[in-house]
Amino acid sequence: MGKAFAVLLFFVSPVLAQERATAYEALRLIGTQMNRDFVNHVISVSGLDGDPQPKTWKILLDDPRARGGVREIEIANNRIVSERAPVRSVAGSSEGATINTTRLNLDSSGAYAVASHTAEKSNTPFATVSYTLRTDEGRDPVWIITLENESARPVGTIYIGANRGNVTRTEGMFAGASMREVETDRDAKRDTEEGGGVISSSKARIKQAFYRAQDEARDMFQRVRRSFDDFINRD
Repeated sequence: MGKAFAVLLFFVSPVLAQERATAYEALRLIGTQMNRDFVNHVISVSGLDGDPQPKTWKILLDDPRARGGVREIEIANNRIVSERAPVRSVAGSSEGATINTTRLNLDSSGAYAVASHTAEKSNTPFATVSYTLRTDEGRDPVWIITLENESARPVGTIYIGANRGNVTRTEGMFAGASMREVETDRDAKRDTEEGGGVISSSKARIKQAFYRAQDEARDMFQRVRRSFDDFINRD
């Protein structure tokens, strides 16, 4: 009896985890059960310990009527479980920090697919992921995916543009390389001339691996692309 239950639980658990709400579904719940306009005032969407989706989504809204100008809503089990002003103040001003949802083309399920593929290419094993969707310095939406091991310790972080699905930065992977940080051919030539052949060769391999992962991430994005506008407005 015990073994039979364990086997059943083994097969049922992944199904239950897969049925957890995605970020888009959590936002739609706010729009349908609270106020449709709220989805136009989102500051951030975050979820911890996703497998692949988290049990709870925490959504911060820009709301001048709330204390501190910010409202915090938590979604779990496909329902709103809490609504309050954040206990801690939100760093920085929410002015200009709200997400332009018309530029959202990557749900959390798609972000997971891109991050998982990138992690595989960088030989970074992980058990769970934590999500944050917010704006970057250019006010474009970006997914920040933190990969965690079985002990819930971070093993890498991937920044994915939520508009075009491009991997713009990694931490703890590819030696932390990004588009701005990978060396140029001129740098490689200089290192070689200065006797840095081994270092240059190592940098070149990192650069090639990062670019290859970026190209494949773009291909993955085309398969998982999902417009939030289309999603929220569908019947």
